[in-house]
Amino acid sequence: MVEVERTVALHHPLPDVVAYLADFAHAQEWDPGTVSCRPARAGAPVAKGAEWDNVSRFRGRRTELRYRLVRLEDLRLTFVGRNRTVTSTDDLIFRAEKGATLLTYRARIEFRGMARLASPFLRGEFERLGDQVAQRMPEAVNSYFGSGGGPAD
Repeated sequence: MVEVERTVALHHPLPDVVAYLADFAHAQEWDPGTVSCRPARAGAPVAKGAEWDNVSRFRGRRTELRYRLVRLEDLRLTFVGRNRTVTSTDDLIFRAEKGATLLTYRARIEFRGMARLASPFLRGEFERLGDQVAQRMPEAVNSYFGSGGGPAD
């Protein structure tokens, strides 16, 4: 198992940031490994139990996971993605701070089967991905909300 944690300041109101990140389709904007992320059911509302089909690229290989929103709270979101070789958990914890939002992002990747043997060797690459998420997250949020505080036109 590999765990990565980063904390980033997002200069937008907490409820707006939570609503934006609750739609996991936006992972395409803030997660450097995500190639595409689409709702599993078109038109389904963002609610606990909602699912997304995620295509990621890691170490040159394409990986598909089905993510589910398992926790939807005012200050916390948890998504769990699975396929036959891995379970990936993205846990997002929010705190309001001086009109901005402090986000603690935790990713836990659990490999199954023979893939488990590789996890100690992949830690460095996941740490680099964590650094990239911490860099891209504020950029994605700022791009989405623009300078007006609401979704950019």
